[in-house]
Amino acid sequence: MTHETVLLVGRRGENTESVLETHAERLRTRDVAEDVVAATYDHEPVRELRETLSDLSADRVYALPATLAHSYETTEDLPAALSYVPGEVSYCEPVGRSPAITGVVEDRATERVSADSSSSVVLVGFGNSSQSYHRQAAEYHATRLRERTGYGEVRSCFLLQNPAVECARYNVTGDRVVAVPLFVSRSDATEREVPAKLELDRGGIEYADPFGTHPGVTDAFEAEVTRQRVLSAGGSTPSTFESTLASSRTPLATDGEGPSD
Repeated sequence: MTHETVLLVGRRGENTESVLETHAERLRTRDVAEDVVAATYDHEPVRELRETLSDLSADRVYALPATLAHSYETTEDLPAALSYVPGEVSYCEPVGRSPAITGVVEDRATERVSADSSSSVVLVGFGNSSQSYHRQAAEYHATRLRERTGYGEVRSCFLLQNPAVECARYNVTGDRVVAVPLFVSRSDATEREVPAKLELDRGGIEYADPFGTHPGVTDAFEAEVTRQRVLSAGGSTPSTFESTLASSRTPLATDGEGPSD
């Protein structure tokens, strides 16, 4: 029988460890896999996660990046770190475009401002000026919120690309506005950067919580593991963007991390 482990991995923030451990415990309770492990890093996934990943004992590891969408870290650094996993790795897609996450975003918004035609929602993503992943995820949820809620206006903005967060206040038209940060856990971005750029101290904009321990995030993690398990059912590594990343990224010897020969 194949021994499986689910690995939740994310950049360390103000409450990342507790958030990921909550989701990990729920996945354990649901018997999603034999083992569920949560791991975090500060800046260097390869160096900081090498020992933890080398110690994983499983035939297959489902590695779930705990972030909204792909970034340089999830397309370069994390796949390289995963090369230290002894068993087979199923590198999972970030859950930012999971339907379950739309429910999380909706809940976070309605906790602050009710959904009616005079209200606006602003989705705040991290963004990336050279990649479209964060924009695609934000627009996916924006479209679904327009279709399934009564909000009169749903807009997206980003920290690192246009439309910029600092312009959001001047682009919305609703009488009441709620900004929802599209982040799994609290971080410097959610607690200081975004509030400063939105000028929350001026009033007029309610600010929602990050996704945190919302059960919908656990549902999204579980659904992605299930999807990867189905893709791998044929006995060979599925041909996905993430599988290509996991098979092609390795630490470099010149960095002092990879093999010397």
